[in-house]
Amino acid sequence: MSSPQNLIVPTPSENSLARRTRPTKTDLADRLFRYLMYAASGVSVAILLMMGWVVSEQALPAISEFGLGFLVGQEWNVPELKFGALPMIYGTIGSGLISLIFAIPIGLAVAIVTSEDLLPQWLRSTIAFTIELLAAIPSVIFGLWGFYTFIPLLLPVQQFLYTRFGTTIPFFSTEPSGSGLLTAGMLLGIMILPTLAAVSREVLLVVPGYLRTGSMALGATRWETIFRVVLPKAFSGIVGGIMLALGRALGETMAVTMVIGNAENISPSVFSPAYSIPAILANTFAEAQEGIHIGALTYLVLILFTITLVVNIGAIGLVRLVERGEK
Repeated sequence: MSSPQNLIVPTPSENSLARRTRPTKTDLADRLFRYLMYAASGVSVAILLMMGWVVSEQALPAISEFGLGFLVGQEWNVPELKFGALPMIYGTIGSGLISLIFAIPIGLAVAIVTSEDLLPQWLRSTIAFTIELLAAIPSVIFGLWGFYTFIPLLLPVQQFLYTRFGTTIPFFSTEPSGSGLLTAGMLLGIMILPTLAAVSREVLLVVPGYLRTGSMALGATRWETIFRVVLPKAFSGIVGGIMLALGRALGETMAVTMVIGNAENISPSVFSPAYSIPAILANTFAEAQEGIHIGALTYLVLILFTITLVVNIGAIGLVRLVERGEK
């Protein structure tokens, strides 16, 4: 019997090595797809930078004139060419936050009801379809509905809150007229509801079924499983849906213009008229004077652009922080 040292191990031929190292069609397709994704990502970043550059260039006269003081200025006087962005920033962020306060609970409730086995399938499909239909309604129709229907419905409630709590709670300290920050925020909440509910529903449907069955097998009730297992697992996707909805709320124009009151005003009362950045752009940009006036309006666009970026970066940071905590 020969020793292991005398065994002859066959070596692959040069042809077989070449066949092994030669890229296959699948490898070439994967490489091509990867390069296309890199190119698409690069184009997206380039478009984002180009937008920021163009807006900054057009806003340069106002930036040179007012500097960072534009962010805290409260006067908007076109004849005297005195401009401040704080009332518009307040109206934009305030209406966006109010919209989230109303949309998040309802949107998550719709997502849970339509994704979990809580109702018959036909009813779940009907609810999901009805909510998603709202996304197809143009914003100007929402604005007209808000002006003719929503304001009259909301005004008695506002009047009651002002009468009962106006002297003790600053949020209700202004006599309501119907239009105002609260009305705009609630209308935005209705408008962003389909986005938030649809994205959250899809994320909840992707959560593996064995997590649900395993949790209930250990003795948890269905609602304990939803709130302690399913929702934490889908948290990052739900935050993504909330950020998409907030992005629409911050940039909404026509509907907000019709119901927010369009007044350069900063007040703790949610009943007071206000102004948002998209609303003032829609109302005044077409008739704006050359120079500082257009520069100030474009400066507002740059501020809105920055707010949107900060919100998205903050959402990404929040998701990563939560994921790191879970690990």
